Amino acid sequence: MKALLSKAVGGPETLVLEEVPDPVAGPGQILVAVKACSINYPDVLIIEDKYQFKPPRPFAPGGEIAGVVEAVGEGVTKWKPGDRVLSTVGNGGLVEKIVLGEGQAFALPPERSFEEGASLLLTYGTTIHALLDRGHLKEGETLLVLGAAGGVGMAAVELGKAFGARVVAAVSTEEKAAAAKAAGADETILYGTAPFDKEQSKALADAFKAVLGPNGADVIYDAVGGDYCEPALRSIAWEGRYLVVGFPAGIPKLPLNLTLLKSCDVCGVFWGAFTARDPEANRANVARLFRLWQEGKIAPRVTEVFPFERGGDAIAKMGARGAIGKLVVRIGD
Repeated sequence: MKALLSKAVGGPETLVLEEVPDPVAGPGQILVAVKACSINYPDVLIIEDKYQFKPPRPFAPGGEIAGVVEAVGEGVTKWKPGDRVLSTVGNGGLVEKIVLGEGQAFALPPERSFEEGASLLLTYGTTIHALLDRGHLKEGETLLVLGAAGGVGMAAVELGKAFGARVVAAVSTEEKAAAAKAAGADETILYGTAPFDKEQSKALADAFKAVLGPNGADVIYDAVGGDYCEPALRSIAWEGRYLVVGFPAGIPKLPLNLTLLKSCDVCGVFWGAFTARDPEANRANVARLFRLWQEGKIAPRVTEVFPFERGGDAIAKMGARGAIGKLVVRIGD
C-alpha cells in the first residue's frame, strides 16, 4: 500500500509518498481501506516535532479517517467486511490501509460521504467536550469563539447554537466572517494580525467588549492563542469560563490578575486524553453528535479536497492558517 510518510523533521515539503507493507488485522482488530483523511492543526505540529506526542519515524500524519472495513481479526463481532466506518487515529491516517481496534470505529451513516465522515470526530468531539464538560455552557449564555472559521472554530459556532447560546465569532477576514455567519454565528468580530503592541491589544479588547455587551462572554473558546488571548480574557463575564483549545498563534502568557478580577476559570481542553481516561463519557458525547448530525444541527463543512499525492499541500494550507472549514485528503475511490 501507499503511505505519506514523515521520515525527517520538517514541514510538509519533507513528506514522501512510498510503498509500505500492508497491515494485518490481529485479534480484536479491523483492517480498514481508508477513503478519506481530514487535516487538522496537530498534523502541522507533529511532523515538526512540536506536538505533545512524537511518534517514531517513519510515520504518517493524519488524525481522523473514514473508510471501508476490508477484513476483521479473530474475535471481532461488531464489524464485517464492507462496513463503512469513521475513526480518530491520532496519527497514521494518510495511508491506504490502517488497522484499528474494534471499539475505535463508529458506523458512518449511509447518506454521508467519506469526506464528511472523516471530518466529524476530532473537531466536534473536541468541541462538545470543551463546551459541555469543561465550559458548562448553558442555554441563553454568550459564547465567544476565536478562530471561528477553522475546523474546531466552526464546530464551536454550530454546537454553541445547537445548545442555545448567543454566538459571537471572531475571525481575521470578511470571507471567514461570512463563513462563520453561514454556520450560524449571531455576530462577528474582525481582528488584525498579531503581534500586537499594548495599544493594539487594548483596542481589540475594547472591540470584543463592544460586541459582547456589558456582561461579556460567559464562555470563550480559544483555538488561536498568542496575542489574542489577553484581549479576549479582558472581555469575559463574571465567573466566565475560558477554554484553552489550541495555539496556532503561539502559546500566550496570561496575566493571572485578570482571573481574580473576573472570578473566572481558565480551563484546559485535552480531548485526546479525555477519550482515553473516560471512554464511556466520550461515547455518550459522540452519540449526541450523531443525533445532532442526523437532525441537521451540525454538518462538517468540507471546503477543499486534495488528492493523496498532494496531502502535503493540505497540511501546508492548514499551517498557513488559510483553511476555512475542513480540508480533506481523498485516498481511495
